[in-house]
Amino acid sequence: MTQLDARPQVGDTVSGVAGDGDDDGDDGDDGVRGKGLGKGSVGLMGSAVIGISTVAPVYCLTSTLGSTAGEVGVQMPAVFLAGFLPMLLVAFAYRELNRAMPDCGTSFTWTVKAFGPRIGWMCGWGLVIATIIVLSNLAGVATSYFWLLAGEITGNPAIAALDDNKLVHISTCLTLIAVATAISYRGMTATKGVQYTLVGLQLAVLALFVAMALQKASTGSFGSGSFGSGSFETGLDFSWQWLNPFAIESMAAFTAGLSLSIFMYWGWDACLATNEETTGSTRTPGRASLIAMVVLVGSYLATGIAAQMAVGTSATGLGLGNPETSDNVFAALAGPVMGPLLGILLFVAVLASATASLQTTFIPVARTVLAMSTYEALPPSYAKVHPRFRTPGRATVMAGIATGAFYTVMTLVSENVLTDTIFALGLMICFYYSLTAFACAWYFRGDLRRSTRDLFFKGVFPVLGGLLLAAVFGKTLIDMWDPSYGSGSTVLGVGSVFVIGVGLLALGLVVMLVTERRSPAFFRGEVLTKSTPALVVQD
Repeated sequence: MTQLDARPQVGDTVSGVAGDGDDDGDDGDDGVRGKGLGKGSVGLMGSAVIGISTVAPVYCLTSTLGSTAGEVGVQMPAVFLAGFLPMLLVAFAYRELNRAMPDCGTSFTWTVKAFGPRIGWMCGWGLVIATIIVLSNLAGVATSYFWLLAGEITGNPAIAALDDNKLVHISTCLTLIAVATAISYRGMTATKGVQYTLVGLQLAVLALFVAMALQKASTGSFGSGSFGSGSFETGLDFSWQWLNPFAIESMAAFTAGLSLSIFMYWGWDACLATNEETTGSTRTPGRASLIAMVVLVGSYLATGIAAQMAVGTSATGLGLGNPETSDNVFAALAGPVMGPLLGILLFVAVLASATASLQTTFIPVARTVLAMSTYEALPPSYAKVHPRFRTPGRATVMAGIATGAFYTVMTLVSENVLTDTIFALGLMICFYYSLTAFACAWYFRGDLRRSTRDLFFKGVFPVLGGLLLAAVFGKTLIDMWDPSYGSGSTVLGVGSVFVIGVGLLALGLVVMLVTERRSPAFFRGEVLTKSTPALVVQD
């Protein structure tokens, strides 16, 4: 089946707003750019659900609760709040930029309009690479939990052990990637139906876990569990001091915890990537992103506090700081907190979380590639939109292929390389989020004196968010130089996480230079500028 080309051609009708930041207060879609995507297929609730799903809250909690507690102890809830702050400030920047320019290219398009084609192209590269890394990680996690859940249900450890077989693991992983790609390929309607179920399941199981953990905390003991027979006196009484970030003992511990916390919020911007497919494109995505952020921080605080009250943060037994269980806290707490039967629900929820996020994470990368191709920053073939499903079909398929190839190669080369690639993810996240925040303040610099609201929401808040993330970027870059960061692997005496993180950004520069030779018009600033009208290829 042929696919529609989103690139404007000679004779195409051009309509839309000039992107000057004016907001007429209309919630409608008049003048909003389209690239052939399925307009009006997502509402406020659907957009918020996509944002929550992309973050994968249950998976983030099980993989970072222990690590964060190990770094900052009982101040874990304070770190969750501290990580929420820069993300909230950056979310304000996304909301304001989306009101003026509801473009599915989001960070790429906005930074091009603010800072020019080269910085904008690198911002888009950072988003794409970060997403590919996350997709491969999510596929691996979903695969591991698939076999772990199968072993729990059957009571057969041999089935769970199949995950240790590389051939079985990679084959299962590629199958999950193919299924997620196919669902994303079929459009936002198919995506929404799956996501409502999986996100609802995650939040319901989290609520049940919180309730049962608080009930256990009231008794202060557990029966026999993963750590032998007898009871464990591990509970703590709640203290408001847990929410005080200034009580953390060292700046190094705070920075390490903050980096983990920021990772836990990554992905909410998927709400904005669907702006051209959302009802009320100028306003709904921004509102959805804020709803998603509130749901996430509420879920994290409730779960963290309940778990801390129930088992504490010690480095032994069921304590959250136990290094033996820190990479998968829920696997250790499922039975003791929820019992053998209901405990299986936690395994189901983690699998659902990783699977749901695997599917929705294709949304931002495919639409960013679509926008980059539409504006001649990438080859024209990626600007094709499926005529029936109204999705960036080729971009989605290529993202799936890239994810599968990346995970397979990294797994076969070395588990350490795969681990260090995931550690390098934080660098990419801070890179493109901070650039987008600064782009907001610079793009709207002429509006900052119009009102107090404009000054804070278009200027002060985005700059603060950008500075905070830039600081984390710099600190992470320094820490990555140390070989002990990540897996402990080195390249010529330099930490492999540093080599991978900086290497991926340097690779972006090389790809950009090659692309510039093939698409000079974009890099000369002839295709996309601040005054470029939103282009619509009329049907």
